[in-house]
Amino acid sequence: MEQPAKDYVDPPPAPLFNYGEFKRWSSYRALFAEFVATLLFLYVTVATVIGHLKQTDACGGVGLLGIAWAFGGMIFILVYCTAGISGGHINPAVTLGLLVARKVSLVRALAYMVSQCLGAICGVGLVKAIMKHEYNRLGGGANSVAAGYSKGTALGAEIIGTYVLVYTVFSATDPERSARDSHVPILAPLPIGFAVFVVHLATIPITGTGINPARSFGAAVIYNREKIWDDQWIFWVGPFIGAVIAAIYHQYILRASARALGSFRSNPVI
Repeated sequence: MEQPAKDYVDPPPAPLFNYGEFKRWSSYRALFAEFVATLLFLYVTVATVIGHLKQTDACGGVGLLGIAWAFGGMIFILVYCTAGISGGHINPAVTLGLLVARKVSLVRALAYMVSQCLGAICGVGLVKAIMKHEYNRLGGGANSVAAGYSKGTALGAEIIGTYVLVYTVFSATDPERSARDSHVPILAPLPIGFAVFVVHLATIPITGTGINPARSFGAAVIYNREKIWDDQWIFWVGPFIGAVIAAIYHQYILRASARALGSFRSNPVI
């Protein structure tokens, strides 16, 4: 029996200013979810970094591959857990990309960024409280430009890495794609987590991999060294540029051409 065709219609863009949304409990629940998710993300990942660095055996610890898996795996877990509550951003760059694409309001985006940064500070603070001696001795899991690389190179690495992440977020969560490929089950957190994993493999040797301003800011606040603060701008400017480029490319170039063709049918009648 032939299934009826389903027309796809783009949801309306989010208003730029929508103060009324914070009159609802669901908005505060979303902010708390972002705070807790970012706290857990930073706690597990920074603790993994410190645990690896404290190993004296060259073959001991999880290695760079394990660190990359920790970051990618935690994003997979936390996006899966929080997507239905807050959207599972856990990253100011992702939030900015969604703002540019008019998926969230400016008010919600700013509130999310504050929650994410506070969660990151608390998460890294928890690592320091538990592993204080190793934390102070081994760099605190903070991002900085590695020796042998220029700040321009580091900025480029952060732009490209964040572009990969945010482009994956848009592609994995695209409702039009869900309508078209309704016969293909897709678990959106999986490709997002895998994108974080592969980007870490590429950029850990250059910057330690930021691609998340909250992650870099939280570690900088708790570790609090001059070198970390000197490089901090790279881990905000780079991810924000990469996120904006990814949002424009996906929403206004790829999707614009699709919208020009009219309503989308997941099961076209031939």
